[in-house]
Amino acid sequence: MNLFPSIDDLEFRKSSYSDRNNCVEVAELPAGAAVRDSQNPDAGYLTFPAAAWTAFLSDL
Repeated sequence: MNLFPSIDDLEFRKSSYSDRNNCVEVAELPAGAAVRDSQNPDAGYLTFPAAAWTAFLSDL
C-alpha cells in the first residue's frame, strides 16, 4: 500500500465546508485522507492517517 500516492492518482473533491475564500479539497486515501488548497492545488497536499481524520471530522 502506497501511503503517499502521486498527486495524479488522487481524486480530490471540494469540501462541503468550503466557501468562496476558504476552499479546501479532500481526497480519500487507503489509510486516511489528503487535503489541499483548492485555490493553489499545485502547492501539494497534506496527508492524515484515518484515526486523525476521523477525530477531526467528529469535532466539526
